Formats: sequence, structure tokens, C-alpha cells
Amino acid sequence: MNTINWSELSFGYIKTDFNVRCYYRNGEWSKPQVETSEEVTMHMAATALHYGQEAFEGMKAFRGKDEKIRIFRMRQNALRLQSSCRGIMMAELPVELFEECITTAVKENERFVPPYESGAALYIRPLLFGTSAQVGVGPAKEYTFLVFVTPVGPYFKEGFKPTPMAIMREYDRAAPLGTGTYKVGGNYAASMQSGVKAAKMGYSAVVYLDAKEKKYIDECGPANFFGIKDNTYITPKSTSILPSITNKSLMQLAEDIGMKVERRPVPVEELATFEEAGACGTAAVISPILRIDDLSEDKTYEFCKEGQPGPISKKLYDKLRAIQYGDVEDVHGWVTIVE
Repeated sequence: MNTINWSELSFGYIKTDFNVRCYYRNGEWSKPQVETSEEVTMHMAATALHYGQEAFEGMKAFRGKDEKIRIFRMRQNALRLQSSCRGIMMAELPVELFEECITTAVKENERFVPPYESGAALYIRPLLFGTSAQVGVGPAKEYTFLVFVTPVGPYFKEGFKPTPMAIMREYDRAAPLGTGTYKVGGNYAASMQSGVKAAKMGYSAVVYLDAKEKKYIDECGPANFFGIKDNTYITPKSTSILPSITNKSLMQLAEDIGMKVERRPVPVEELATFEEAGACGTAAVISPILRIDDLSEDKTYEFCKEGQPGPISKKLYDKLRAIQYGDVEDVHGWVTIVE
């Protein structure tokens, strides 16, 4: 392998040695198979291509100071994938099989796990999709589950630095009773037009409002939103938000340090009362929000004094990363050590 400059990695794809696959046929899942090919062969009438029967997860593995490799919250990802499968009528992958495929993929590509304190991690992408040939709309009878890994740097090139975001009321990410709570490709396709437009205007992400009333905060593009005020961690509750495992972890850590946690509808006007705000997800952990421009209302909500992340966001970010790297005790049992 060419020498990788770990500290210069972007959030992109680098070829690794192996991926892991298993197949659902005749009502049962096959044993995991280790593959070297980066290609997928499927029928041109596969349901994944025509009817969006596709779901995925995003996870990371980290190398600690002790050289041990830790996978963060693997079981939660397995359960969320099962939820996505139920949401779009795909065969559910058993939790144990998911975990076996993930750990195998990490072990087989161990040399690609970045060193401790390089600022990089091994990104893990589990993917499940319908492969049987159908022209009528309906669930497939056959599925492929695939796991590939790739070393990545920060999701936002700025890293843990505040960036501006924008509310664009003319776009919706997901319908209130649609697929917003499932991690399926269609939700990301729906966010691309506004995302590209926002990037051209200098914003790192779009803050979406609820599609029904345009009154409440939903999500920040590919991440969950949270706000901090009066020693309280506040995050939106909605029927169209993907339940972020990072957000779930941050809520627990906020409670651990004596904060109140509220998961409830967050009206747009409440942005004016937050001392700090951030977007959270696997890729970035926390991306502090510098300001949110509500473009159609010509309003701006500012959060970071002197362009620096707020103290609570920083504390939560550091605590979560310390658990991921094994620098502090994993009291909640979130980490799986790859033996």
C-alpha cells in the first residue's frame, strides 16, 4: 500500500484489501464471505435500482493508545438497520450476523485503521439492498448485505470548528410520516439539491424545518441538531428525523455531567435563546454551528462567540472521543474491542 498521510485524509473513499458480503436467498441468510472485488453484479431489474430498496449504516473504528481497535456502538447500528429494513420491507439481518460481518471487515483491513491521535478513523459502511428482478412494485425476494471500510479524516474539512448553516424553507428532506426515520438513500437524494445550493453560498449544511408546518427544527442535512441553554441539552423530536446514535450518546453524556436533557419540538424562534448549537452524527461527532441564517425570513441566529466552539459542545465532544479511543472507561458498554 502506498504510504497514507493520515493527518491529510479527507472524508472520501480509499481502496482497502477486503469487504464482507452475505446473501439472503430462499428465506435465509448465507454465512459471511470475504471478497477482494470492489464491484457488485446485479440484475438490471433489481428492486434496489428501481424502487429504492436500499438501506445503510455509518460507523467508525478507532485505534487507541494501547494499539487496541475499538468499534463504537455496533449493536445500535445493527438495530437501526433492522428498523430501516422494516420501514422499506427488506429482509432483516440478524444482529449477530451484522456484528460478525463488521468485526470481520475491520480485522481483515486492520492495517488501514489509522494510528492514535492522527485525527483519522476507519469508517465502516454496511449496506443492504434488494437484488431480485421485479418490474411490479413490491419487496424483493433476495438481498445482499455488504460491508466495506475506508480510512477517513474529518467530515467537515474545518474539523471541530464552527461553520455557518442556513434554513431554506423551499426544500424538505422528508415527509412527517415518510421514510425520514430510516437510513435509506432516498432521504439523502432528497437533500442534495438544497445541499449543493447551500455549499455554493458558503454554508456547510442546510437546517431543515418540519415539512408539515415549517415551524420546527428537524435536521441539519446529514446530521441531528442540538441546542444548549440553561444547562440543558435540547434536541428536536419529530416523526421525520433519523435517530442518530451519536445524538443518543451525547444525550447520555450530557446527563452524566449533570445536565438536563429535553427531546421535544424546537420552534425556529427558540434558536434566538440558545447559547450553543451543533450538528451531530457519526461522521463529524459534533460540528459546532457558528450561525444559522434563515434566508427567506432574513434573520440570523448567532451561537459561537469569537468563532470558537462553546464550552459544553467542546466538553461533550472530548468525552465522546475519549470513549471511542479508549482514553477513559467505557461505563456504558458502547465499545467493542476487536480481538
